[in-house]
Amino acid sequence: MSIKNQIITNLLPRHVAIIMDGNGRWAKKQGKLRMFGHQHGVAAVRDTVEGDAELGSEYLTLYAFSTENWNRPAIEINALMELLVNTISKETKTLMDNNIRLNAIGDIESLPGRCKKNLKAAIDKTSGNSRMTLTLALSYSSRWEITRAIKHIAQDVKDGKLNAEEINDSLVEKYLTTAGIPDPELLIRTSGEYRVSNFLLWQIAYSEFYFTNKLWPDFRREDFFESIVSYQNRDRRFGGVNESTNAKHA
Repeated sequence: MSIKNQIITNLLPRHVAIIMDGNGRWAKKQGKLRMFGHQHGVAAVRDTVEGDAELGSEYLTLYAFSTENWNRPAIEINALMELLVNTISKETKTLMDNNIRLNAIGDIESLPGRCKKNLKAAIDKTSGNSRMTLTLALSYSSRWEITRAIKHIAQDVKDGKLNAEEINDSLVEKYLTTAGIPDPELLIRTSGEYRVSNFLLWQIAYSEFYFTNKLWPDFRREDFFESIVSYQNRDRRFGGVNESTNAKHA
């Protein structure tokens, strides 16, 4: 039985988030510069996105560029931004063909002008698509996002638009960049690293984690399907007790 046929379609996670890691190490293994790995990582993005849409998940979020990535050498950042511009332009047709809506979270205003322009154009063009929402986390970090939310809440309290007593989990979520998107049930990280790297810290409170040693450029839809099978074999209790007869750790 193929790995895809092991997936139970009515138990799919609505939202999967991925930390795409290992481009630089993959390039180094090939005796190439880091940018070579980033370029080949685009194929992994395309195959994973199409594989997720094929299964029927509603949301996929990819950690594409963190706020910490701005600390990399200028030559690499410039090349990454150029790759981002070209990839968004080239892949918009793929998004349209697969009925996928593009979304972005992060400090988008910090991106170069051409990046913002191409990103907005792709978001606008795909806004009517409904099969799946693909969110790119760009110039994003969770601490930045939470700090931003706190500032906006504080300002609304100061302006009399909000009472401090009204602040709760649900209200905070409305101030996050992911407002309106369900929390991810599954977080995938490639490259054998076991950390979340300042990604969706609020949203992954109850997410299942899946780690693979595959470097991102080698990751394909079959690897994605394996993560879904692993997720479906977990016992998700959210701090409670699973009383079902097939619970593994009741």
